[in-house]
Amino acid sequence: MTLLLAGLDAPLRALRLLAADHPDLPAPVVSVSTIYPDRLELSFHDGLGAFETWRDALRIAPDRVEHHVHAGGRTRVLTAGVEYAGARLCLVGYAKVHVLVEERSRAEVAS
Repeated sequence: MTLLLAGLDAPLRALRLLAADHPDLPAPVVSVSTIYPDRLELSFHDGLGAFETWRDALRIAPDRVEHHVHAGGRTRVLTAGVEYAGARLCLVGYAKVHVLVEERSRAEVAS
């Protein structure tokens, strides 16, 4: 059975309310999907500052944030979720992991 646009009412309503209630917050990448019709995802790809601004505005406690590392240790990912206006709101923040230059092994130095 094909999902109608009305089936995405919860995340679209949440997005409409967020835009009205928080117009001065950083703009996210917005995702709404027929696969998860009750979910609204807001993602931030330029560091974690915007993620933290939204987390604070939505009063999501820091201990509800999950941390992961992807892309072979090169990308830090923070996720947090909350119910908002009848939708499951998911925040996702991406940031590059800054790696310090590692000491060269003895074998590399000897060669």
